[in-house]
Amino acid sequence: MTNIPEENSFRDAISTVDKSGKRVWIYPKRPSGRFYNWRSWLSYAFLAFLFAGPFIRISGEPLLLINILERKFVIFGQIFWPQDTHLFLLAMIILVVFITLFTVVYGRIFCGWICPQTIFMELVFRKIEYWIEGDAAHQKKLNKSPWKREKILKKSAKHGIFLFISFLIANTFLAYILGSDQVIEYMTSSPVDNMGGFVGIAIFSVIFYGVFAQLREQVCTTICPYGRLQGVLLDRDSVVIAYDHVRGENRSKFRKGEDRAAESKGDCIDCNACVAVCPTGIDIRNGTQLECVNCTACIDACDSIMDKVGLDRGLIRYASETQISEGSKGFKWTTRAKAYTVVLSILLLVFVGLLVVRSEVETSIMRTPGMLYQQETQGVYSNLYNYTIVNKTNRDLPITIKSETNFATVEVIGKEMLVNRQEMTEGVLFVRINEKDLQGTKTEVTLGIYEGDKLIERVNTNFIGPFKK
Repeated sequence: MTNIPEENSFRDAISTVDKSGKRVWIYPKRPSGRFYNWRSWLSYAFLAFLFAGPFIRISGEPLLLINILERKFVIFGQIFWPQDTHLFLLAMIILVVFITLFTVVYGRIFCGWICPQTIFMELVFRKIEYWIEGDAAHQKKLNKSPWKREKILKKSAKHGIFLFISFLIANTFLAYILGSDQVIEYMTSSPVDNMGGFVGIAIFSVIFYGVFAQLREQVCTTICPYGRLQGVLLDRDSVVIAYDHVRGENRSKFRKGEDRAAESKGDCIDCNACVAVCPTGIDIRNGTQLECVNCTACIDACDSIMDKVGLDRGLIRYASETQISEGSKGFKWTTRAKAYTVVLSILLLVFVGLLVVRSEVETSIMRTPGMLYQQETQGVYSNLYNYTIVNKTNRDLPITIKSETNFATVEVIGKEMLVNRQEMTEGVLFVRINEKDLQGTKTEVTLGIYEGDKLIERVNTNFIGPFKK
């Protein structure tokens, strides 16, 4: 009969590294069950959305574009420019609070159900591996066998498919950064003509291949900071994938027809099915661990065993430590969870409010650096300004700039301004003021930005003039 170890020595080491520091390769058994089926269907929807995303257009703009090089960001067809940095920063704050809130309440449910690393690793690459090399036992046997025809064919097929999928992921990844049109141009032209793009795709393909063919669970247990962050955020009321030690202990092997309760035995029959299917190699019966990504494979495996031996499901399930210790099943809404929810709600309201009042046109008018005032005719002075106009709408805008200050005049240098949709234009203009209207060395001037006869924005700037005695 085996009991939960009193010491927590298992927490002093990672399950995928032995005492000498050498990596322990994980061979998880092929999972199956209701949670695995649900995750599979969710992953299919996610993958369809991910690969189709760069080609979906809303009012002519991509669904999502994060073009750091050109400082152009598109979210659901709406372009965000550097002038919208405050919205981006607020969105990042909301994201951090959102992740924190969900980790406090639901543990690492993101890692198991939505994280691209888990979806690609467990529900794409691992499935291909099972299909070609077989289940865990067959994979071990194949890896230990000499390099003969069967092994060469299976390994070549598996890694060839891995490289091809990594290539597709790399192209999709770059399409979200550079745009689908740019990536298609790279793919349909000679590598010599677009060597930079070709090299970038090759590098990212190798990186993704290395992640899913070699690093695997090391990304979750060692590289990803979120896995370590959860240790700070989780508490006894956080809902995680947990083993019901109250019901399961004392654990012992199953004997047909026995009365386990009379013999002081728990429902855990010590079959190690939960350990065999774990993609990070942990024993969930030891409690919540850093390596657990909440993939639910152990729940399905345990439920399957419980069905076979005639015991109730749920020995391993989504639950908090408080629920298990107290034997309760209801969800407890903690003070900390309430506080995070209030903060998140306020931030979301502020963010939505800023989006609603976000101007369709944003103009910046600044005096040209290094330029002083000029005296053009007797008593008339001018200042040279640089202007930048960002059109955030999905229509071309004919723009004119007029003075809203009655004693100042504006002359825009160049032809009539037509700012194309979702683009930016720059230029220069003169502002002229009669000496008698100057209010000292610095005079405030208001300029109006017009779309036809419609005033869409006012911009204040300073006019520099001579010192008046």
